[in-house]
Amino acid sequence: MKKDNNTVTLLTPEGERLIGSREKGIPWNEYPRPRLERDSFICLNGEWDFCTCKRGDVPAFNEKILVPFVPQSVLSGIGREMPRDERLCYRRSFELEKNDDSERVILHVGAADQIAEVYLNGKLLGEHRGGYDGFSFDVTDQIAEENTLEIFVTDELENGILPYGKQREKRGGMWYTPVSGIWQTVWLERTPSSYIARLDVTTDSEGADLSVTLNDGRGAEGRAILHLPEEDRILPLKGGRCRVCPENALLWSPENPHLYRITVESGEDRVRSYFGLRELSVRMVNGKKRLCLNGRPYFFHGLLDQGYFSDGIFLPAEPSGYECDVLAAKKLGFNMLRKHIKVEPERFYYDCDRLGMVVFQDMVNNSDYSFLRDTALPTIGLKKKNDKNSHRDPETRTAFLSGMDETVKRLSFHPSVAMWTIFNEGWGQFDHRSAYRRLKEMNHSTFVDSVSGWFTPKKASELESDVESHHVYFKPVKLPPSEEKPVILSEFGGYSLKVEGHSFNLKDNYGYSTMKTQAELEKALSELYLGQVLPAIREVGLSAAVYTQLTDVEDETNGLLTYDRRVIKVDCEIMQRIAEKLYNEANG
Repeated sequence: MKKDNNTVTLLTPEGERLIGSREKGIPWNEYPRPRLERDSFICLNGEWDFCTCKRGDVPAFNEKILVPFVPQSVLSGIGREMPRDERLCYRRSFELEKNDDSERVILHVGAADQIAEVYLNGKLLGEHRGGYDGFSFDVTDQIAEENTLEIFVTDELENGILPYGKQREKRGGMWYTPVSGIWQTVWLERTPSSYIARLDVTTDSEGADLSVTLNDGRGAEGRAILHLPEEDRILPLKGGRCRVCPENALLWSPENPHLYRITVESGEDRVRSYFGLRELSVRMVNGKKRLCLNGRPYFFHGLLDQGYFSDGIFLPAEPSGYECDVLAAKKLGFNMLRKHIKVEPERFYYDCDRLGMVVFQDMVNNSDYSFLRDTALPTIGLKKKNDKNSHRDPETRTAFLSGMDETVKRLSFHPSVAMWTIFNEGWGQFDHRSAYRRLKEMNHSTFVDSVSGWFTPKKASELESDVESHHVYFKPVKLPPSEEKPVILSEFGGYSLKVEGHSFNLKDNYGYSTMKTQAELEKALSELYLGQVLPAIREVGLSAAVYTQLTDVEDETNGLLTYDRRVIKVDCEIMQRIAEKLYNEANG
């Protein structure tokens, strides 16, 4: 389907199935919160009434949209740009059996870009700001047997205050189609009047510390049940806390992604969860600082993962789309994905946990971007800068730090998340030292890349980061040694190969070096990894390398997979052999 004269809509296999099915049913109809799962789950995804209108006007609701897909996507049933000066208006009716007086009913919205006002049966429940984190409301007092839910979403992309990632009004090159509106699951659950609202897990190589909080803020009293193959072990919760130490603990890694399953009970509430035991550290190995996993030096062999899909844009057509991406990366020999300037639904991180894929998680940027300041000058070497007074607008700073806080609070649970990236290539970067300290106070056990790519202080001692992080394009990978920190190559490569029939843009193309055939790309990748990356492991103790990128995205054709996920552009056995050589070199 043509979008304009130069671009086409590409369907993933899952998207083709969804569009082709006569009875679409309820998309994404699975429990959206694997870390805290109850039996109660009522999915409100599916067909909603939809329209756009000016603030103050009465919505006409003259269209239908398939939630949770953004209206700019073909999977939503609308598939066009949205007016920036209007509200996106959603409405659906649903029935719910009258609940017991001792029960609560909670409404959850996984995410809506960017500002959402939520009404139930004509009553305003509240407003939420921010396009990448979820929010919920206790609707017990508003719920009836027949209900009307309305959600009005405003997108303020142009002011740059709220985190927006790689969206831009005029897409093209490294900037992508802007999205708006609901883009994650909307759902209800019933709970007891006193219920488990939060379960935090902090792990080391021997066990896990559980912290269980009730909806009134108190620590839960009750018990945790650790499910082992030979038995269930029951441990008391005291003041909401519990230490769980499995005998002969199995540690989580990409090679053995072992997860322990637990059930937590408090009063009448019962939730299922899990955890993985792993330890991250920095150690001196052969005279060089190295990143270590479970006490041993580990080479994090990764791909940049933008998290965009050709038909759903911000979401795959089915939750299994994440599993397919993870398994494709593993098939190519990679053990890590750098989730680039986007925060995903929890299903993605759960799949990484259970399948064995490390995640380097970026924070989502906001503020303004300047090609000259943030890309051109640093690319030619102007990378030293004191950032304390950069991007001084207090509202923008507050919005970024709020988004960072929410990301860390939600994702610290996952054993797969091994590194946080605070600022990428200077986009919105300010006072990285205070941001680093703030993040470490929240989550001290995970690596932090404070300034990925560039804009580091003139004095190396003033850099507050767990790593020295480099981006290398347009020239050979030659990294300076560091006596202070482990060295990582957090972006490089970006070789473009456009596959006919599987490219979004028929005319324009974006990448950092253009290949014409699969054989040419394979040769270039072999020379890049074995001739430049592998020696860097030996010479500077390189601990991680992130190739650009997992998939094509719109104009970008530098993915190892096409945008529609139908073609892997390189021979997996060749990539596996390259990976084996890298791992052997890193492990000595």
